[in-house]
Amino acid sequence: MSETARREIAMSVTVNGTPHALTVPPSELLIDCLRERLGLLGVKKSCDVQVCGACTVLLDGRAVSACTVPAFEARGTSVQTIEGLADGDALHPVQEAFVENGALQCGFCTPGMIMATIALLAENGAPTADEVKHYMRGNICRCTGYKGILEAILDAAHRLRGIVVR
Repeated sequence: MSETARREIAMSVTVNGTPHALTVPPSELLIDCLRERLGLLGVKKSCDVQVCGACTVLLDGRAVSACTVPAFEARGTSVQTIEGLADGDALHPVQEAFVENGALQCGFCTPGMIMATIALLAENGAPTADEVKHYMRGNICRCTGYKGILEAILDAAHRLRGIVVR
């Protein structure tokens, strides 16, 4: 067995509902595992230091920055990425709210924003505007401004509670 093979870590992880058995080096980050090994390119690579939120995924339902989480730390967990939200052609209610409220422009930050929104709404199904602003402070958008994003998140909260706002 080579020295490299001995240092790799065997792991099983469920990503977007599909189980995967992987062997990863200890230095591999979750973002690289998701993008390069599993082809999930909706997880965006940007700052690499956990400040922009573009790489946000859900790890057992909790929002994390995939750019700073070692891949092996996802052993035995469930990871959800933007690719796992839609049901065929039917968008998730949070995705619908972002589209309908114009909460995207170039789209680079959108996957991370949506994943953080899902985590927020799982913790607090009826957040105030101030609570949304506080929770989303780690997700940065350089194109749209934040008004549409805030409106989309509040709309998504209503949608998930069964109240469509229009």
